[in-house]
Amino acid sequence: MALYEHVFLARQDMSAQQVDALVEQYKGVIEAHGGKVGRIENWGLKSLTYRIKKNRKAHYALMDIDAPAAAVHEMERQMRINEDVLRYMTIAVEKHEEGASAMMQKRDRDDRPRRDGDDRGPRRDFGDRGPRPPRDGDRDRGPRAPREDRA
Repeated sequence: MALYEHVFLARQDMSAQQVDALVEQYKGVIEAHGGKVGRIENWGLKSLTYRIKKNRKAHYALMDIDAPAAAVHEMERQMRINEDVLRYMTIAVEKHEEGASAMMQKRDRDDRPRRDGDDRGPRRDFGDRGPRPPRDGDRDRGPRAPREDRA
């Protein structure tokens, strides 16, 4: 059996329980065809980069699947039929990642270096630099010459 990572987007007006029920439904499809679902992550409601089927947000869900290709095709067929699923993507992988996915790893803001000047040293004070020096192209050229129309 092959290993897959499967991500799908569900409509924004669904509740979290409905999204979990949808995940369980597709997990049942995989298991009915002789496959196994490993990790399941619900990434929650996130904003979309662009509107998909009149939705600005979507519930994201990730499933790690160990199943034959026929099981994945059947799950994708059912997702195409279901109006609650906006998009899906299945990718064949060599092995499943251990631990949480990149989307679930919380980045702690306190661990990042601060940008208040501590890491770069003090700011240098240049003082008042005075007026700009004159440039050659800034001279007053006088009135513009009359234009000759080419007719």
